[in-house]
Amino acid sequence: MIPRKLEPKLRELAGYYPVVAVTGPRQSGKTTLCRAIFPEKPYLSLEAMDLREFAHDDPRGFLAEYADGAIIDEIQNVPELLSYLQGEVDERTEPGRFILTGSQHFGLSQSLAQSLAGRCGILVLLPPSLEELSAFSKAPDELYSVLWQGAYPRIYDRDIPAHQWLADYIATYIQRDVRQIVNIGDLQNFSGFLKLCAGRTAQEINLSALGSDAGVSHNTARSWLSVLETSYIIYRLPAWHANIRKQVVKAPKLHFFDSGVVCYLLGIREPQQLRHHPQRGAIFESWVVSELFKTSAHSGWKPNLFHYRETRGLEVDLIIDQGEQLDAIEIKSAATVSSDFFTNLRRFADRMGSVDDPRTIAQTLVYGGDESQQRSHARVASWRHIKSLM
Repeated sequence: MIPRKLEPKLRELAGYYPVVAVTGPRQSGKTTLCRAIFPEKPYLSLEAMDLREFAHDDPRGFLAEYADGAIIDEIQNVPELLSYLQGEVDERTEPGRFILTGSQHFGLSQSLAQSLAGRCGILVLLPPSLEELSAFSKAPDELYSVLWQGAYPRIYDRDIPAHQWLADYIATYIQRDVRQIVNIGDLQNFSGFLKLCAGRTAQEINLSALGSDAGVSHNTARSWLSVLETSYIIYRLPAWHANIRKQVVKAPKLHFFDSGVVCYLLGIREPQQLRHHPQRGAIFESWVVSELFKTSAHSGWKPNLFHYRETRGLEVDLIIDQGEQLDAIEIKSAATVSSDFFTNLRRFADRMGSVDDPRTIAQTLVYGGDESQQRSHARVASWRHIKSLM
């Protein structure tokens, strides 16, 4: 197992709460991490039908079998078990007793909040960040390979060709996981919808246009996007707005958490195809947003990430709200820095100054080249140094 940045926070919360839940997409490393940190605990997977039926039919008896605690994997398969777990940990409150994992965050988080409020710490584990991937002996060291292969650890741990593994992962996701979340009768339509979403990564979400292109209603498009977000395939980056006397667009942007998934869905068959691909900039932008999301989530923080656009053209790809400071980040996949890359950053700083906002505006350009530098008005950060931005 490679070292994961979430480990210290997981150990910390297990010292406070009787229950700690780790959510995240399938195959992100949740089970591996939990079993490595708590090797003394029995491991139970509710993917197994016999254990699932035991937990569902006799929850009290199930928990009595593991009164000293356990790692319970894929808890979303028996969400009603959480209500019985509440009584169990109220009787014995020692910290770190039960470690839960789950692959669906909306319903699971709601169930945890209702049943285990004040008793459970909740963390998110996504596929490894660029820094974490470097621990694998065959980790890529070139931008297009990083984007094309994505970050799911089994690709690197088992030395499975990325295109093969991603094909199997997406097929399994559509056939099994989607049907667990929502009743979708036509999986072929949903598969087409998923590909349409990949073509819109790093774009603002227009449900009417997306539904029309997919041949489904506005409400169905909304529901299907929620399915993708529930299972950590996509992330809706909210719009940032403050007391600015301009028409600010409030639609969220769609970003995929894994660039390899996007490349597979777009039919990109080898890394070098990205060099001239029309979606290269969008894929790179989503990758940067995902990396910064991981930095926050794997430290146990709620990511304060936003985008900004005015109807008359001013746009900033990413805003990180640090409280007294706003980090304005422009993202360009080009390997060479151009002076016009800084235009929107300067305009945004001027806009904030015009409304007497006291916060500092830190301007950063993230680009596809290898060298980082500090310029007089902005920082230039290589994709290789993405971890230094937060």
